[in-house]
Amino acid sequence: MERILDLKHIVIKTLDINKAEDIISIDLKDKSSMADYMIIASGTSSRHIQSLSEQVLQKLKDNGIKESKIEGKDSSEWKLVDGIDLIVHIFHPEKRKFYELEKMWSELIPKEKLII
Repeated sequence: MERILDLKHIVIKTLDINKAEDIISIDLKDKSSMADYMIIASGTSSRHIQSLSEQVLQKLKDNGIKESKIEGKDSSEWKLVDGIDLIVHIFHPEKRKFYELEKMWSELIPKEKLII
């Protein structure tokens, strides 16, 4: 578990150094079995979003998550970097506001309603 916390900090630092905006981390341990953490950030343009996703992917691979990958390669407004136990969403600010993942995943979900 300490390894995933270290990795979370590395990813957040990478996003911050590369000028991602509004970076947040959501603990998913009691909400979903799909991952331990979700990190959400915004990029300023399609190139910035692409660059951020590639930087995060490289950091994950450098830290032993070789099977990590980028989803949404054809999208200019959103990328998901799947780091197995760590999921990173990088949005254009308007898309981020539209999907409101922070609101959805920050709320407590009763265990009997957990599907994922």
